[in-house]
Order: sequence, then C-alpha cells, then structure tokens
Amino acid sequence: MTTPPFPTPTAAEIAVVSDQLGRTARGVVGIAARCVCGNPTVVATAPRLDDGSPFPTLYYLTHPAATAAMSTLEAEQVMPELAALLEDEDTAAAYLAAHGAYLADRAQFGDVPEIDGVSAGGMPTRVKCLHALAGHALAAGTGVNPIGDAALARANWFPERCACAHPGAALSEVDAG
Repeated sequence: MTTPPFPTPTAAEIAVVSDQLGRTARGVVGIAARCVCGNPTVVATAPRLDDGSPFPTLYYLTHPAATAAMSTLEAEQVMPELAALLEDEDTAAAYLAAHGAYLADRAQFGDVPEIDGVSAGGMPTRVKCLHALAGHALAAGTGVNPIGDAALARANWFPERCACAHPGAALSEVDAG
C-alpha cells in the first residue's frame, strides 16, 4: 500500500465531523477537503468499516451547508440535466477518467473485493448522487470530476466562503479542551 494522501485525522477533527453528521463518524482515514475556516468539508473513508462492512464512498461530503446544497439540487431535479452532459464525448471521457482516479485513490486504503470496480455517484456512466460527486470534486480539485464540478457550480454554496455554524471554532475548542 502506498502512503495515503491525507494525514491521520485528529480527535478534534473526528469530533467536528461527528457533529456535522449528527452521529459518530465511522472509518475516517483523513480530511480530504476543508472549509476556508479549517473545518472538514469532505472526509476520506476506509473502504472497509470497522464492523467489516464494505464502504465504496471514499470521499464523503460532511459539511452541513454543502450537503444541503446538493440535496436541494437533487430535489430540484438537476441530476437529469447533469446526466445529459455525458452525451458529450469529452465529458463522458473525463467522467470515466474520474471514475478511474476515484478507484485508484481508494485503493491506497486497501482492497475490498466486494466493491471492486465500484466508485460512487453513478460513475462512470450515470449520475446518481450529487453528494458523492461533489465530495470527489472538492477532494480531487477542479477539473477531475466534470459532473461534480458542474454540481458545485450550480449549488447555492461556495467552498471559498465559510458557512460553518462556528467558523474554525470547533477545531480550536476541541484542541484546547
């Protein structure tokens, strides 16, 4: 196994993620993207959870405002519009490449035969979950996942602007406690 691209998350970071999710965070192996204030936005999750369950979603969107924005897009029926982008050969090729990149990223954390070849969000041929696609786009950076990028462009949430309930405070309060 190669060296994972994320440092091991701290107890403070896990506490923030658990607060964001409203439940105990499971299988977090790193913080893949952050809010401008420093709070987690996307976590990297192990492909096999501690209870043995396979978990294909490496990049898990945790930021409440970001998840709400993706839920709003899904409720507004934006997914078929984004899926139509795959009719363009270049976009389809980039989406296929995003699928491969996602699988390669996850492979750094172990091989789980039950999810072999399965990435997230409907990749490589359909659009199924904007949360997963936006999480991948935020973690990998602009230009890697064209559908995730398009979803973020349509969202009423911006990664450059903090929308945390307590910007940066959650990490500093837990670290200080």
